[in-house]
Amino acid sequence: MTRQKLTSDQRNSFLAAFLGWSMDAFDFFIVVLVYADIAETFHRSRTEVAFLTTATLAMRPVGALLFGLWADRVGRRLPLMVDVMFYSVVGFLCAFAPNFTVLVILRLLYGIGMGGEWGLGAALAMEKVPVERRGFFSGLLQEGYSFGYLLATVASLVVMDWLGLSWRWLFGLSIIPAFVSLIIRYRVEESEVWEAAQDRMRLTKTRIRDVLREGAIIRRFIYLVLLMTAFNWMSHGTQDVYPTFLKATTEQGAGLSSTTARWIVVIYNVGAIIGGLVFGSLSQRYSRRYTIIFCALLALPIVPLFAFSRTAAMLCLGSFLMQVCVQGAWGVIPAHLTEMSPDAIRGLYPGVTYQLGNLLAAFNLPIQEYLAETHGYPFALAATIVPTLLVVAFLTLIGKDATGIRFGTAESSFLAEKVV
Repeated sequence: MTRQKLTSDQRNSFLAAFLGWSMDAFDFFIVVLVYADIAETFHRSRTEVAFLTTATLAMRPVGALLFGLWADRVGRRLPLMVDVMFYSVVGFLCAFAPNFTVLVILRLLYGIGMGGEWGLGAALAMEKVPVERRGFFSGLLQEGYSFGYLLATVASLVVMDWLGLSWRWLFGLSIIPAFVSLIIRYRVEESEVWEAAQDRMRLTKTRIRDVLREGAIIRRFIYLVLLMTAFNWMSHGTQDVYPTFLKATTEQGAGLSSTTARWIVVIYNVGAIIGGLVFGSLSQRYSRRYTIIFCALLALPIVPLFAFSRTAAMLCLGSFLMQVCVQGAWGVIPAHLTEMSPDAIRGLYPGVTYQLGNLLAAFNLPIQEYLAETHGYPFALAATIVPTLLVVAFLTLIGKDATGIRFGTAESSFLAEKVV
């Protein structure tokens, strides 16, 4: 069968979503990579500065709700462009924060902006790409996050290790990919699926609030929030504290040099990208649900290598394999969440469920730092990762699946009882 080529509009919508999601990770992991430096600058403890990640994550559901409701009422294009402009300016201003309090406030505002990015970008991209290739593009889109993490790591190597500049320069650089994303998104046409949904709602005299009141929609919403909570514990639990663990000389840290640690981060992000692409593509054939379960269970025997190895080579291998599995499961999520969302509320539904999961997982880094202080980093990693992988597998197993559902049709209009 001949593979369907993307139109220029499909390419632009996907590229803009990819860059927007990469920008999200680039900014978030700047904080993860340099929060020890921020602590030194503002004379705060590492645990206090780790709250910056919690503050950002905590405000994301607000952004997902505000921009999602707006997008379901007026279309995807305008809210996405306003959102990009908002978070790019706020992210840039973080470079000039005069004290820790101002930086926290800016991170709270940034969380609102980034809360709107993933749900709207994923909805528009998945509504645009051919249904037969949705799995591949889901994996590619989600690994924009790993690509952004990779960019943040390389940027920190260049700016801080090679050029010897302050962490503030990294936030200043963040406006560049955001600006590129804005230019591309300006050329994207409105979602045809959203337009079809609006026509159907006018004919049936259905309002967004009517869809949101559906019992099946509410039950699925609660389920997806729980699933996304587990997913975010899985990703943040294997990523956020790991660079610090690699460099730490106390709390049973690996004691590697800053440069070696950052190169390991680069390598395991390559593994993440590979995992997302491979398993995202496979999910089109084997279903979203079974692919997620396979990845979560496959990660379990890798935990000892990932958390308890003592040499740079073995830590590099363990983290590479772990991210292949973790981001392999994540590569399915853009397609899975959008397929589980009715056309009428696809701007709101995936983003809010995802970001509420982020909120409930927001204390991962402070908890891991606390466990590291009391029991050491290897224990902190294993004690949080193993239960999370099991919960991800279980929740996915008891859930439903809508692999390959066609958007913009009666099949996906309200969707409540149409998945298996």
